[in-house]
Amino acid sequence: ICFVVTKSFLLTCCLPIFLMGMRYYFSRKVILHYLDCALHTDMSDIEQYYMKPPGSCFWVAVLDGNVVGIVAARGNEEDNTVELRRMSVDSNYRGKGIAKALGRKVLEFAVLNNYSSVVLGTTAVKMAAHRLYESLGFKHVGVVEHYALPGMTHSLLERMFFQLRYHRYRLQLREE
Repeated sequence: ICFVVTKSFLLTCCLPIFLMGMRYYFSRKVILHYLDCALHTDMSDIEQYYMKPPGSCFWVAVLDGNVVGIVAARGNEEDNTVELRRMSVDSNYRGKGIAKALGRKVLEFAVLNNYSSVVLGTTAVKMAAHRLYESLGFKHVGVVEHYALPGMTHSLLERMFFQLRYHRYRLQLREE
């Protein structure tokens, strides 16, 4: 279409490069804003957000003196659920069972604190993350298309070049 409209071979060849560059720019911008938001909210004061409230906790996986993974749990008394949050494993240590061990820790915590279910949401693109949740017993319960991360500006260009799907999972521990 570009060539038909412009009759320019050079412009036609440069357009995909320009579009990929825009996709990279806006993806990077959104992710950096999201990280900035996280570092100025719950991750800026882990103790206050995850350790002090009842029904919440935060774990750190350490291997050979290095932090290799984290996970948090945040309880919700209203619907008797606990949310698995902030699960992350250093890319150099992935595939070694660390994420599974962290996930199990949250499940143990939920059982010990008599929660009826564990919920989580993820924007993970990698199928390995989804397989991990399913291997822990979670069931996929829905997808939100065009999900907006905290820190997004919702500009037209941002929406054109950066789109996410937000997957929701639930693990029912006991019936209410």
